[in-house]
Amino acid sequence: MLDKHLFLVGFMGVGKTTNGKKLAQILQRNFIDLDELFVAQEGMSITDYFKIHGEADFRKKERDILRQLGDKEPAVIATGGGAPCFFDNMEWMNENGITIYFQMPYQALAQRLAASKRQKRPLIQHLSEEELLDFITDRMAYRHPFYAKAAHHINVLELDMKQLVKQLGLLA
Repeated sequence: MLDKHLFLVGFMGVGKTTNGKKLAQILQRNFIDLDELFVAQEGMSITDYFKIHGEADFRKKERDILRQLGDKEPAVIATGGGAPCFFDNMEWMNENGITIYFQMPYQALAQRLAASKRQKRPLIQHLSEEELLDFITDRMAYRHPFYAKAAHHINVLELDMKQLVKQLGLLA
C-alpha cells in the first residue's frame, strides 16, 4: 500500500509524467506533476519564468513547491528533471517518500526529445539533434550522481508497470 509519496526523478523527456499517470491510476492515487504545479501557482509557463526571473529563482520556487507537498496525501509525483540536483531536494525526497530514477540510454533520450514539443523545454528548445545529445551527455555528467541517490533505478525502455508495482510492494 502506498502510504508515502512516490517521487519520480530523471532527465527531461524520460517519461516521468506519462508513466507517473499510469502508476497513479494503478495505485489509485493522485498524480502531481511538479512542473504543472509550478505553472499553476506562478501563473506563467516555465519558459516565460526562466526568461523573466532566471534559473536560480526558478529553482528556489521549485524547491518551495516541492516542500509544500510534504503535508499532502500520498501521491505519485513527477519532478522536473533538474529538481533533484538543487539544494537538498533529493535528500528531502528520500526522507519523505519513495524515490524512483527513470533512466534510458542517452541516444534514445535525444531522439525522444528531438521529436517532442521542445518549445515547452527552455533548456533545449534551440538545439539541433547532435547538440541535444551533447547537452544530455554534459548534463547527465552532473545530474547522474543526484539521480543515483534514488532508492530504485528503472530503465524506462524495459518498464513493466505491473511488475514495478509488485517489485516495490505498493499494492496490498
